[in-house]
Amino acid sequence: MGLVSVFGNDVDAFYDRLLAGESGVGPIDRFDASTFPTRFAGQIRGFSSEGYIDGKNDRRLDDCIRYCIVSGKKALESADLAHGSSSMDKIDTTRAGVLVGTGMGGLTVFSDSVQNLIEKGHRKITPFFIPYSITNMASALLAMDIGFMGPNYSISTACATSNYCFYAAANHIRRGEADVMIAGGTEAAIIPIGVGGFVACRALSQRNDDPKTASRPWDQDRDGFVMGEGAGVLVMESLEHAMKRDAPIIAEYLGGAVNCDAYHMTDPRSDGLGVSSCIKQSLENAGVAPEEVNYKNAHATSTLAGDLAELNAIKKVFKDPSGIKNKCNQGGMEAIATVKAITTGWVHPSINQFVSQTLLDLEDTIQL
Repeated sequence: MGLVSVFGNDVDAFYDRLLAGESGVGPIDRFDASTFPTRFAGQIRGFSSEGYIDGKNDRRLDDCIRYCIVSGKKALESADLAHGSSSMDKIDTTRAGVLVGTGMGGLTVFSDSVQNLIEKGHRKITPFFIPYSITNMASALLAMDIGFMGPNYSISTACATSNYCFYAAANHIRRGEADVMIAGGTEAAIIPIGVGGFVACRALSQRNDDPKTASRPWDQDRDGFVMGEGAGVLVMESLEHAMKRDAPIIAEYLGGAVNCDAYHMTDPRSDGLGVSSCIKQSLENAGVAPEEVNYKNAHATSTLAGDLAELNAIKKVFKDPSGIKNKCNQGGMEAIATVKAITTGWVHPSINQFVSQTLLDLEDTIQL
């Protein structure tokens, strides 16, 4: 596992702070957000790529790509496949791939280039504008850096991006197309156009007086989600290949599924049918009965419609809908939090539920 987060770049330290119930949200100081109705986010501060990206590239790369490369190399270290190590030299790099997706791509280089075009003309557009803007470049540059020549592309499905990547990466391995896949997601959209765009969607919390409690999953007073940034990546590997090299195995991927609500651009179906059917298909694919599941890592964005629909979907599948937790809304980081819960036996709290809409309360407020 490897990540770049508002809690730093160390997986264990990240989970310790989740267990402590900390919030990584605070005022935006990367740019002047004083005129924005939302002036806070889960902004990463003090990020360093030292030891993972050379200085020349580090200065020109978009943060979206920097986060991917650092988290990817950290995941390889965790898997005993550190770049340049003897164990890395022994694997077949033509059967090792990278599938790290992103919802927004290199938004900073895109925004800066548009501004340069308007203010200074086309000659001032960086030659890296196209390469760093397209969503597959994070996977591509990580692969170029470490020499992985297997499947390499990106998936962009908004908040579901990382989960789609895990699903696709596992299928590449199961079909015999790869032995090892680096999979996950990366995002760096806390810039004026990114924040402004979500403000225009009317999706963000405006609790500027108390940013740390602004994200309120399943709370009756929730008023929208909180933007964040970072990357979360897993090294996925066939069991045979992992055992052959005596890899440190931390969890097993059993199965998954993908589908579509076919309903609305931003709102989920209120009856939760799309999500519930996807969960059922995932369990069937994994060969797991609903009653065997004792932990659910929910997305729970703190939006009015989203939280209710997600809980509704969960209740359609599980007779005992307890054990639901939420803290971070990036699929890669959520996967890491889930794996840490499995391996440590400790589950982090869902913070900021002050006027909680409990599962029992919801029986009268959502369609069953």
